[in-house]
Amino acid sequence: MEEELKCPVCGSLFREPIILPCSHNVCLPCARTIAVQTPESEQHLPPLLHSRGPAPPAAAAAPGAGPGAAAGSAACLDSESAAGGGGGDHADKLSLHSETDSGYGSYTPSLKSPNGVRVLPLVPAPPGAAAAPRGAGPASSSLTCPQCHRSASLDQRGLRGFQRNRLLEAIVQRYQQGRAAAAAAAKCQLCDRSPPEPAAVLCEQCEVLYCAACQLRCHPARGPFAKHRLAPPPAHPGAPGGGGDGGGGKGAGGGRKLPTCAEHDLENYSMYCVSCRSPVCYQCLEEGKHNKHDVKALGAMWKQHKAQLSQALNGVSDKAKEAKEFLVQLKNLLQQIQENGLDYEACLVAQCDALVDALTRQKAKLLTKVTKEREHKLKVVWDQINHCTLKLRQSTGLMEYCLEVIKENDPSGFLQISDALIKRVQVSQEQWVKGALEPKVSAEFDLTLDSEPLLQSIHQLDFIQMKFPVSVPPVPLLQLEKCCTRNNSVTLAWRMPPLSHNPVEGYILELDDGDGGQFREVYVGKETLCTIDGLHFNSTYNARVKAFNSSGVGPYSKTVILQTSDVAWFTFDPSSAHRDIVLSNDNQTATCNSYDDRVVLGTAAFSKGVHYWELHVDRYDNHPDPAFGIARINVVKDMMLGKDDKAWAMYVDNNRSWFMHCNSHTNRTEGGVSKGATVGVLLDLNKHNLTFYINGQQQGPPAFENIEGVFMPALSLNRNVQVTLHTGLEVPQSIKQPKLPNN
Repeated sequence: MEEELKCPVCGSLFREPIILPCSHNVCLPCARTIAVQTPESEQHLPPLLHSRGPAPPAAAAAPGAGPGAAAGSAACLDSESAAGGGGGDHADKLSLHSETDSGYGSYTPSLKSPNGVRVLPLVPAPPGAAAAPRGAGPASSSLTCPQCHRSASLDQRGLRGFQRNRLLEAIVQRYQQGRAAAAAAAKCQLCDRSPPEPAAVLCEQCEVLYCAACQLRCHPARGPFAKHRLAPPPAHPGAPGGGGDGGGGKGAGGGRKLPTCAEHDLENYSMYCVSCRSPVCYQCLEEGKHNKHDVKALGAMWKQHKAQLSQALNGVSDKAKEAKEFLVQLKNLLQQIQENGLDYEACLVAQCDALVDALTRQKAKLLTKVTKEREHKLKVVWDQINHCTLKLRQSTGLMEYCLEVIKENDPSGFLQISDALIKRVQVSQEQWVKGALEPKVSAEFDLTLDSEPLLQSIHQLDFIQMKFPVSVPPVPLLQLEKCCTRNNSVTLAWRMPPLSHNPVEGYILELDDGDGGQFREVYVGKETLCTIDGLHFNSTYNARVKAFNSSGVGPYSKTVILQTSDVAWFTFDPSSAHRDIVLSNDNQTATCNSYDDRVVLGTAAFSKGVHYWELHVDRYDNHPDPAFGIARINVVKDMMLGKDDKAWAMYVDNNRSWFMHCNSHTNRTEGGVSKGATVGVLLDLNKHNLTFYINGQQQGPPAFENIEGVFMPALSLNRNVQVTLHTGLEVPQSIKQPKLPNN
């Protein structure tokens, strides 16, 4: 509440407060200082520029000062001088900054009230400035509120026109009486009684108030306390060791005896020897001891040294202020570190929980795949069991019937049915073809979970803490034992050298074109293991890797040479096949569950070179028309191969064949396929054509020419056909093309 009882001008408790039109309050003495008279010709100026005389420049430049700050300083000075007590001490403090003492002609003394309002002393009117005569012209008086800066005009009554705030004056009076009563007696600070006993002494070293009993018990006059000085308690208990009204002593000449020379008792110090840095008297100069020294007037040197000390104190004060601000900054830093630590802990927990959740979701997906694979295998086996059981029941019934027929002794009756019975037995025997008594699926699951990269990443999971100065990463080390090739894919692995402290933000893997050409970037990331698919067969590739961070890119590693396979080894791709396609025999045999045509692709991709593979027809029922050829990765998989623009194929029945692309049928050729037939596919990307063969003989002319791009082996079939893929074959000599250099 005390801040509400202080005047915004002088910063002291209100004295005779008056109420301004804006509802704010101000002391009557302060109001007299901020009231200004303005000639009619200057009424257009802002209220803050109105003054009784020439305005001091320092008052206008004071940052953050209120509108009545300059005038309010006079109120503070007037109140200090009018208070009587402490006036001399206040005058001494001002003398440290006065213009005549310090020698700084442009320095204007300033004070700051407890409420933060900066006040400046009034500058008296220059000598010779005369008051404006009565008939000089009309003038108006105004008063500017120091809080809201609203101006109020005064009438002929002046300040008496404002109402006196009697209520606020009474509250201030009660507050002063209560504060005086609270400070009436000093209490012991160690008493366990309630209320505490009055204090009897104050220890100036401990700065603690003691009553008589507590002093004898807690502060005896022996041991380490023997040298402590006990003094009477101060008049105000809130400031141990303080006391006094701040009134200071008397002036320099107010009754204190002037110091005399140590060598001449009857002489006072009147000069200052600069060489000896000591005050001297007139007789010391006469005797010749300091006659050749540089001496100056004592008063001038006193003022000069006071100015130097004042300037040094100002520098120390600025440093102390900076130190306080720095301490506040450090305390704020403590709080920020604590808060940031909690935030980072929460972030780390959230990130780890997210990883755990992602792993849990992925585990559920993998379990679903295992469940589907198990259900698929079980369904296939149950279908085979039911089919085999039905065939066995039919065969057993036919066998029993035939045995009964053989037991009969009627030749004519036997011959009537023997031909048909013999054919039935032969047909039943043909149903048990080779492979019919073999399981269509194996008990082993062709699923392999490679968790090694994930485990390696988890073990390498750590904070990326930048250390300054940061250098570029060192040379990565290629792990040759983990580098390998498979068909037209290469796998490379690397690691950073041990005891490497420079941070790594990622790696850049470069590979040439397989023909000694320029290197190109094939991977940029944080992983240390990379597999590159879709390369050329029978080609030699050079690979290298480098690391990078915020400081730049490190040097290249050693170059590793990788050789792809001479010929293509591949299987049918279960991941891209239609869901009705059934793969077995290590994904080399394909069947279908649907009567409609379904497409399956191979796992290899070709972009150059000469490649040959064959497909053996294991089953061919009801004269279907499977299609063989090549396709893009995004070919339509629920219709015959070649009906869209992503496939080039030959479809064939038991009598003839056609070439088909974009649903366009061309080049009908006699000769088809049957059970046991072999279809060969020759893809020559050096000549950019595609040729088909049936049982080693070319089927028609080259099917397609001017084909370019990346192609994958493809096949479409329905449930009446089963084929087995044979890869890694050399081009037969009878149809072998001349070998061209790899591009």
